[in-house]
Amino acid sequence: DDALRPLGLTSGQYSMMMAMNRPEPPSMGSIASVLALDRTTLTAALKPLRRRGLVTVMIDPDDRRSRRLQLTPAGRATLARAVPVWRRTHGEIERLLPRTGADRLRRDLRALT
Repeated sequence: DDALRPLGLTSGQYSMMMAMNRPEPPSMGSIASVLALDRTTLTAALKPLRRRGLVTVMIDPDDRRSRRLQLTPAGRATLARAVPVWRRTHGEIERLLPRTGADRLRRDLRALT
């Protein structure tokens, strides 16, 4: 969160925006699933991004009961500035781990899911 704070993002918001960064606007259900969130939590977490004009929520044209999420141009620009910060920060963290520690950590975390 500290690294992304100058961009006005938390790591959770960054993850949500990355999950939405697709050619076609994803459904709220698919984003909730990817992030292991329930819809109520996702809806609440989207509010600050919507207020800032980084994300829009629209009615799914194929199913009016469903909603789709889309990054706005401002959201895409913010995400483009955030990606190098995220990469740099994770590189710094990996340098603190033992030589094979980062790969093992990722493997162990994947095993938890």
